[in-house]
Amino acid sequence: QVQLVESGGGLVQTGGSLRLSCAASGRTFSNFAMGWFRQAPGKEREFVAAISWSGGSTYYAESVKGRFTFSRDNAKNTVYLQMNSLKPEDTAVYYCAAADSRSLVTPWERYEYNYWGQGTQVTVSS
Repeated sequence: QVQLVESGGGLVQTGGSLRLSCAASGRTFSNFAMGWFRQAPGKEREFVAAISWSGGSTYYAESVKGRFTFSRDNAKNTVYLQMNSLKPEDTAVYYCAAADSRSLVTPWERYEYNYWGQGTQVTVSS
C-alpha cells in the first residue's frame, strides 16, 4: 500500500503562486510515476500534470502548461507542483496520485493510477 498526503493548498489572489507537496510512504517511491489531478465543484476530476519515476519526463494539461511545474525528490519521497500565474479557473481540490509503474502510456488517464491522496483545496480569488 501507498499513502499519499498533500499539503500547500490555500487561498491566493489572481496572479499569485502556490506550491503543493505530496509526501508518499509505504513503498519504494522511486518506482512510481506520479500525477496531479484536480476537481472543481460540479465538474469531473481532470488531469493536471504527470511525472515519470526519475523526473525525466513530465506532461501537462494545456490549461496549465507554462504556468505549472511538476518536480520530484525521490530522496524525500515527495513530489511538488509549483503553480504560478494562478487564475480563478484553477480553483479546485488538487489530488496527488501514484501509479504502479515507472512511466505511463496515457498519464492523463485516471485509470493509470493506483493510489490517491485526500486532496488539498486551492482557491484563487479574482
